[in-house]
Amino acid sequence: MTTPLLEAENVAYAYQNSPPALAGVSVRIEAGSKTALVGPNGAGKSTLLLMLNGMLRPASGVIRFEGRPLAYDNRSLRDLRRRVGFVFQNPDVQIVAPTVEQDVAFGPVNLGLPPDAVRQAVRDALGYVGLRGYEKRPPHHLSGGEKKRVAIAGILAMQPEVLVFDEPTSALDPASSEEVMELLDELASGGRTVLVSTHDVELAYRWADSVILMERGGVLARGAPEEVFSDHNLLAAARLKPPALLDLYNELDLRRVIDRGVPPKSVLEFTDRIERAMHGNTPARNGTGRIYLCNADLITGDEVRALVEHGTVEHVGAMGTRAKEFANRERILLDYTYGVIDKCILKALIGENSLIITTGGMVEHVHRRIGEYSAESGRTLAVTPVGEAVSPRPGRESVPE
Repeated sequence: MTTPLLEAENVAYAYQNSPPALAGVSVRIEAGSKTALVGPNGAGKSTLLLMLNGMLRPASGVIRFEGRPLAYDNRSLRDLRRRVGFVFQNPDVQIVAPTVEQDVAFGPVNLGLPPDAVRQAVRDALGYVGLRGYEKRPPHHLSGGEKKRVAIAGILAMQPEVLVFDEPTSALDPASSEEVMELLDELASGGRTVLVSTHDVELAYRWADSVILMERGGVLARGAPEEVFSDHNLLAAARLKPPALLDLYNELDLRRVIDRGVPPKSVLEFTDRIERAMHGNTPARNGTGRIYLCNADLITGDEVRALVEHGTVEHVGAMGTRAKEFANRERILLDYTYGVIDKCILKALIGENSLIITTGGMVEHVHRRIGEYSAESGRTLAVTPVGEAVSPRPGRESVPE
């Protein structure tokens, strides 16, 4: 068995004059994973997260990072918190400086970086979260979603290997919540380990690749989201309800409308399952649309506008903060700002063309996701990088029988 990046072994903790917040908790966080601690308020999620960052010390048990028990002297904790960044549920707790720039610079300055390196770290972090141009703004003038991004930027400026988020979408409107979760996906795709706590089963089900279900200071279950959330007894014990998509899938399975299998985690997977139930392995349509893909760091707005104005694409989506900044700067109207890949696949399956604008490592992520879908579904989807020779209305590609 490989050594986990972070590990809690038989950890216990109680706040003064309170019942145990954690009672013999053991968890493993693998490097590169997207893990969600899920449970109702009071389950012990936040307490456990604070221990993984060294902000709380267990009354008993041990926390390990890279296989070594945590040391709690100042130097060791400073190094740990540089490598394991923590974003609090309430960004106002974390934001302490009078301007955005000064707040994001706080960590790099305390790491002893020279002024030029601090300025570059601030610039890079604000660019990553889509807040360039906000440097001189007072944080208390920002929206809740913008404050959350400032808090994230302050952690990113220290270049941590692990990012820990306590209720990342708390108090955010639905659009801001989706943008924050897409940012977490972007961070994970860049190789970082991302860990969140949440009581939102919908969020955890579609986002995480591993779920730890907690209740009353203990761990009820751990595993893939589709496994953990399929156990209604476990969810009842944790005072949670199943994700709506999984609930509907189970009801259709009970009625033998669809075949039992691995539960779908997205509307795309669910749509495919229903189509197969209706039409067997033969797709209902004879052709697919094309998905165009461009790297916003390498193209001009004119190239993108040409695709839209010539009728080559009917739908445009942007993934990542730099891509959205590009679209805003170039006045390109976006149909999709979250769930972009799946939405463009769904449009391709009904014969419509889409364009995905993204940057950096997310370009390969798009190729990989669409390739995986094609292999799993048997439906070959074309991905055309913008910049190759294209016609105003390319012919549809045949769907394999």
